[in-house]
Amino acid sequence: MPLLHPIARYTPDEIRTRVLHMDAEVMVLDKPAGLAVHAAHKIEHHLGQYMDGLAFDAAEAPRLAHRLDRDTAGCLVLGRTPAASTRLGKLFAQGHVEKVYWAVSEGVPPEPEGTIDLPLLKIQVPGSWNILPHPDGQSAVTDYRVLGTNGGGLAWLELRPRTGRTHQLRVHCAAIGCPLKGEPYYGPARIPPGSLHLLARMVAFRLDKDHPPVRAIAPPPPHMMEALAACGWDQ
Repeated sequence: MPLLHPIARYTPDEIRTRVLHMDAEVMVLDKPAGLAVHAAHKIEHHLGQYMDGLAFDAAEAPRLAHRLDRDTAGCLVLGRTPAASTRLGKLFAQGHVEKVYWAVSEGVPPEPEGTIDLPLLKIQVPGSWNILPHPDGQSAVTDYRVLGTNGGGLAWLELRPRTGRTHQLRVHCAAIGCPLKGEPYYGPARIPPGSLHLLARMVAFRLDKDHPPVRAIAPPPPHMMEALAACGWDQ
């Protein structure tokens, strides 16, 4: 699904100020909303162009341990050595990384907390693709909790994905009648991308028994603050 909107450019120093955690093997970056993590169809500006500047004292640039959607802000885990990158990839694949997202939805879930268990299927069409709930799709499970509402249809959600499917949180929220604010594809109207209210708020994991536990928290991006405050968030 191509994203065509122009996005902000950053200096290497600006990206370096977004490091939330760094040790000899692991880095957690607060990825800006709107910045793709790698090159793809019609995406020329991406995080890969800043990786050399994130090497700091390491012998080589860090490597992605997982992915975030282009319009999702927040915690992105990188491996600073080849061995750490391999180990991190296994931790994510095996579900050993705790992930917490914050979102603002247009619509309030019927229950204050619950589980969305809907398989997701990727549909390919020439030049594009889409993700749909479908019984033939891959298993996808998300736990949610309502943290607050604004009394006018917006809800502040805590989302904990048990699986890591493409666009899982966005499709799951839309499927229960609560598309995310700023959603360009899975909401009731196709709006320009760029203001999705979805934040990878926290990650927590332990690389191995010799590595201290890592826990990083990302601040809400500016475009989410007004809606979060309206729903009860007190910064």
